[in-house]
Amino acid sequence: MKTILTLIFVLFIGVAAQAQNNTQEVKVVTIEKTIVKETTVKKTEVARLYKRTNSKVKKALTFTTKRNKAKLA
Repeated sequence: MKTILTLIFVLFIGVAAQAQNNTQEVKVVTIEKTIVKETTVKKTEVARLYKRTNSKVKKALTFTTKRNKAKLA
């Protein structure tokens, strides 16, 4: 009995939700924009290369943990 009432309640809620007709017309506003064909932007960026062995970048990239070491059996 409880399952039948639950099924009827769920169906009633579903039908009531579909019965609502709240569609509104959406007006589309068109905007004209021109296309720029030529752009000249020159920006130079400098990348740094660390050659010293004690640099922070190389230390961060070549880290080792204690569990990386081999154990003797």
